[in-house]
Amino acid sequence: MAQFPKAESKIQSLAHEIVSGLEAHPDIFPNPPVSAKELEKELNAYMKAADDAKDKQAAASHAIDLKNEGLERVVDEAKRILRYAENVTDSDDAKLKYLGWGGCRPASALEPPGQTRSLEAPRRGAGWIFLDWKAPDEGGKVAAYKVLRREEGSEEWIDVGTAIETEATLSGQPGGKQFVFRVVAINKAGEGEPSNGVLATL
Repeated sequence: MAQFPKAESKIQSLAHEIVSGLEAHPDIFPNPPVSAKELEKELNAYMKAADDAKDKQAAASHAIDLKNEGLERVVDEAKRILRYAENVTDSDDAKLKYLGWGGCRPASALEPPGQTRSLEAPRRGAGWIFLDWKAPDEGGKVAAYKVLRREEGSEEWIDVGTAIETEATLSGQPGGKQFVFRVVAINKAGEGEPSNGVLATL
């Protein structure tokens, strides 16, 4: 969503656009909480007070107070109109641009991760194995990795560990059997494609 400006010059510019937009498109904004004429009146009063603040150095403090009060009213009324406009247009960007504003941007949907890459088992021993791999180079952001194992000749994969980094040491593994290990990247959106398999006897 667009952010309400803080600089006086930008507030003044936005208020002018709101006035112009309301006057040009009464079909889109038929009943604003503050009319274009009312906002324009407050804007003119603010601009006069701003000019007075520049011209009257002797009464600068009072003029600045008047200017700030005028600016606060412009901000309040402009925000009321913009909230109204967001509601009546269902935050339609194209229509809100008539008022110099913008609608809410939908958050981009999280995608599942891509395929985990280059799984290797550089070290192993009796009942343990060290695995490392590379993160996916596509897809959504990885939250964690799931390590799976199946016995050679079986089709059933068993979840044997979870890792945050791109490596894991699995201990307490059955000895004397051939296993295939693979790694899957996961996040809230789902799972990525499994990595290549690594065959190992522990």
